[in-house]
Amino acid sequence: MTSDSEPRYIAAIDLGSNSFHMVVARVVGQDLQLISRHKQRVRLASGLDAQNNLDNAAIERGLECLAMFAERLQGFDEENVRIAATHTLRQASNAHLFIQRAQQVLPFAIEIIPGVEEGRLIYSGVAHTQPESDSKLVIDIGGGSTEIVIGQGFEAELVNSKQMGCVSYTNRFFANEKLSKKNFAKASLAAEQKLESLAHQYRKHGWDIAFGSSGTAKAIRDVLIGLGHEDGQITAKRLEELIDTLCKWSTIEEIELDGLTPERKPVFAAGVAILQAIFSSLKIDTLHFSEGALREGLLYEMEDRFKRTDIRMRTTESLANKHFVDLDHAAKIKGQASEFFEQIHKKIGISKKNQLSDLLQWSALLHEVGLSISLQAFHRHSAYILQHTTMPGFNREQQRVLAMLVRFQRKSLKLKEMDDFSLYKKKDIINLIRILRLAILLNGQRNDDPLPPLKLKVDGDQWTLTSTDENWLENNKLLNADLQTEQEYWRNVEWTLKF
Repeated sequence: MTSDSEPRYIAAIDLGSNSFHMVVARVVGQDLQLISRHKQRVRLASGLDAQNNLDNAAIERGLECLAMFAERLQGFDEENVRIAATHTLRQASNAHLFIQRAQQVLPFAIEIIPGVEEGRLIYSGVAHTQPESDSKLVIDIGGGSTEIVIGQGFEAELVNSKQMGCVSYTNRFFANEKLSKKNFAKASLAAEQKLESLAHQYRKHGWDIAFGSSGTAKAIRDVLIGLGHEDGQITAKRLEELIDTLCKWSTIEEIELDGLTPERKPVFAAGVAILQAIFSSLKIDTLHFSEGALREGLLYEMEDRFKRTDIRMRTTESLANKHFVDLDHAAKIKGQASEFFEQIHKKIGISKKNQLSDLLQWSALLHEVGLSISLQAFHRHSAYILQHTTMPGFNREQQRVLAMLVRFQRKSLKLKEMDDFSLYKKKDIINLIRILRLAILLNGQRNDDPLPPLKLKVDGDQWTLTSTDENWLENNKLLNADLQTEQEYWRNVEWTLKF
């Protein structure tokens, strides 16, 4: 660990559909100083087949890039590196295979983040790297998806992620490499249809200034400068002129524009068509380019002072309120679970600083969200809600962990239904399930009578509950019966519960 006076070096990596990006920074006092950027075109999206499996060539390109990034990250601690995978790895059926191989090359956790979470992080990256402004519209056209966000200050308010990107639209509308008004019109119309459901809401909300981030916006800005628009601002009229200019060539291969790099050229036309559709749908006047993007958002959230935990706490509290959770009862479960975790975390090999500690507490707060649907099988309803709802601050695998914890909070332990995880060990998830089940069961009567002090001891798969009050179970016959039922559930999966 470094002292407060020493700089802390942190890095963020964005595994995009077209390119992989890495940015390295140092934290000195109150400042975050970017010290290097690295980018490699990987074309991951082009490796997806009809079954949404990544082909071996794409996987190898990705691993080759990560091996280069690994050289730069030698000596970095795990908590100082954050890696986020976006649209293509969200879509890929064999994403887990890529991640397994990637972690042999680059020994840091890789998070697959939902599209809405990607949008929130992009907004954070732009907000932290722009001069202060009031409300902002942020547009990020990636290889496979486009994120559109309106926010105020550092807070994203409207966040949407749409499955349209410069790689996927190149394959759909410019597969023959032909540049024609007809192909541009088809691509723009398809994008406008995607935007139809959100356009009115965004226009009604409004914004003071609009920013484009990442490769597509940068390429369009650079080309416009090359065409003589020295301010680099993007307008609807300039996009029309750019499409006219592009249609002077017959094929994508023939394009020669100042400011357009060879690696951006194959997907440039599709990116222009998507941006034109966004301008038309949202009635944008002017778009400015921002250097900030997803990777900067990741960086800023890694520093404790930017309070990522607060985002998650707001998310869980909002979800609890939305589903009418009994917050007093949930707080009791959280307190009991935290107390047990404190007692045994060393024995089960999970550090108090491990994210799993937080996930246990959030699962305790949210374990009854499914009651808003039905008491019958509410643990399954809770799991479904936590896996499929939008949860700002959580990556996809963290949502799956929450879902698994609440799924196995009660009834029989059908552990064959458990997911496999990339970021977390299954044995750790199982230990959290045991803690949560006990915390819920011990508070099952929902009365105000306090429980006596309880001690949890662990010896492998044998867990023992004891109390300083020798008569605690004689005085709680219903609880005793519930513990005996739980004992049977444990016995069926070859665990032992003693009390």
